[in-house]
Amino acid sequence: MKPEQLELLTTVSAPSISPDGTRAVVSASRPNFGTDAYTGQLWLLEVDQSRPPRRLTRGEADSQPQYSPDGSTIAFLRADVKGVTQLAIVEASGGEPMLLTDRLLGVGSFSWAPDGNEIALISRTPEPGRYGSTQGVGPGAEAPRHISTLNYRGDGVGFTHDKTQELFTLSVPKLGGEPFIAPRGRAAAKEGMAPDGLPTLAKRATAQNDINDQCFSPDGAWIYFAAALHPGHDGDLRTQIYRVPSHGEADTEPESVLGTADSTWTYRAPRFSNDGSTLFVLGQHVGSSGVDFLAKQTAVCSVPPQAIAQSEAVVHTDINAVDYTECEALVPHGTTGVLALARVRGTGELHLVTETGNNSVLVQGQIVIHAAAARADVVLVSHSSVSSPGECSIVEGEHLRQLTDFAAELNRETAFSAPQEATFNAPDGYPVHGWIHRPQGSGPHPVLLNIHGGPFSQYGPSYFDETQVYTAAGYAVLQCNPRGSAGYGRDHGLAIRQAMGTLDKDDVLAFLDGACAADPALDANRVGILGGSYGGYLTAFTIAHEHRFAAAMVERGFLDPVSFVGTSDIGWFFADAYTGSDPAAIAAQSPMAALENVRTPTLIMHSEGDYRCPLEQAQRYYVGLKQHGVTTEFVLFPGESHGLSRAGTPWHRRQRFEEILAWFARFLPVTAAAETTSVSLEV
Repeated sequence: MKPEQLELLTTVSAPSISPDGTRAVVSASRPNFGTDAYTGQLWLLEVDQSRPPRRLTRGEADSQPQYSPDGSTIAFLRADVKGVTQLAIVEASGGEPMLLTDRLLGVGSFSWAPDGNEIALISRTPEPGRYGSTQGVGPGAEAPRHISTLNYRGDGVGFTHDKTQELFTLSVPKLGGEPFIAPRGRAAAKEGMAPDGLPTLAKRATAQNDINDQCFSPDGAWIYFAAALHPGHDGDLRTQIYRVPSHGEADTEPESVLGTADSTWTYRAPRFSNDGSTLFVLGQHVGSSGVDFLAKQTAVCSVPPQAIAQSEAVVHTDINAVDYTECEALVPHGTTGVLALARVRGTGELHLVTETGNNSVLVQGQIVIHAAAARADVVLVSHSSVSSPGECSIVEGEHLRQLTDFAAELNRETAFSAPQEATFNAPDGYPVHGWIHRPQGSGPHPVLLNIHGGPFSQYGPSYFDETQVYTAAGYAVLQCNPRGSAGYGRDHGLAIRQAMGTLDKDDVLAFLDGACAADPALDANRVGILGGSYGGYLTAFTIAHEHRFAAAMVERGFLDPVSFVGTSDIGWFFADAYTGSDPAAIAAQSPMAALENVRTPTLIMHSEGDYRCPLEQAQRYYVGLKQHGVTTEFVLFPGESHGLSRAGTPWHRRQRFEEILAWFARFLPVTAAAETTSVSLEV
């Protein structure tokens, strides 16, 4: 794949299944260079595949579809004329959608009430005078912010306490009625200000912090959600489960359901079993301090449905062996179980978890399950695979029956490099697991050692645009999961606690050496190294201690643990957990402290709006390399946050690839044969 072919990458949302189990709806989105945004619509899928998938809506950015309980209506999110995401509904058979909200900062997520008459949604409400709420008052003219908390902004979100995410409900209008038409002329003058015809929103909860993960109780009387509202919430990572009445007096004080100020767990994503007998949640042990997060794997837990102010839940999964961190929502399935998504050795499995602990693996293999839906006996998943970044499939026994082929054009227009799974031993004998991607042609090929972020994250065999772009350019790409990564149990993730740049560096270099020794098509004498976030950290740390690399690319890096505290949105707890508090130990793990040892030509790439690894990390690193005579360049993207490579604007994502390829072509050029092969991939 070439950078200019990013438009061919289609990803899919969580699916929703009709009550009778015959149909499903999903949103599909792709980068669009024409609008420099992401284009997405809803697609209708026949479960029996009696008809091919068809486009149900034609909005510019439609997402997150959900069938109503009776199946007559689909609610979803749609960008309005100002590009702000609002709640909309459309008849399940198709038709003209109706917008239900006009929120200044948009709608985040929503849930149907069991009777289908109401929807609960979360939306940010700006303080008066901020974010365009007062005409003529732009960002530079707003009043000063008074900050007294550790948590006051987040990457990709910005400041949070002046636009808290609140919980609302609205009554769902009937789609069959006459549409609202605003009065005009003499009628408008008689009535005064013309109404907008939108349902009235009722605020349901008074909360000083963001509300998330809302869901209705089975009887529709309560709305459950996750939030950090306990005393001392600003100094820990605990979130708890609360509830408020769904009717009656609005804007009520939330009632605690699960978690306390001194609980050793944090909880989120409440969902009831289908029979209503169990309230399942996702939980993570954070210790007595409330910030002991490092390599703490997420578990599936539960409490009785009427639990009030319960300190801790019952844990149903092995927190040392299985991790459900990337599971955004539990899905009720069967009578008393839920579906959950597990990170396992670079893949994403679908598990069924029950209150009795009779858990089972439903889907596994060389794929990553991103989301699931279940209705009656039908289980539908959204997933990526070796050859596609996003498809929907029905689970049938141990196999998947694919309903979509969103990657058809991608596979027609490009050739992809299939992953070769490999394991090589580190110097201490520890097995390092990962994947080798080779470009077309016989080689020997120059090699790029690509290091993932996190560090408690993972690379896998599924389609990855970076891998495909680099292999198309003629590079072999190595991607492994060193100690510190997720997907291999807690001990694996915990191994680099206050020891960053030790075992993890040994592991990635061992994988590089092992792969080059095992495969003559890989040229061990022509090697580059790159990575983002933690991958940027380990790249910068490695080139300060190893000088074998022809070139390096350090992107959005965690480069100075000292200044990270106080500048990063997570700096107040992250740096201490990973690098400790002893100044000498911190320096031993710091790329900035070892900067004078770097000799490798290094490209530094960062986003101006990165609050996770703040811009000063890159600026100081760049200036330091320049001062020490290292060949370096600094590429800075305006208007982007930490997630540029995944969610940045399409043109910036394309330009990012072009800058990276140009840098490595300068210091690590491919052979003429590899260049010819690269061109042939466009056929």
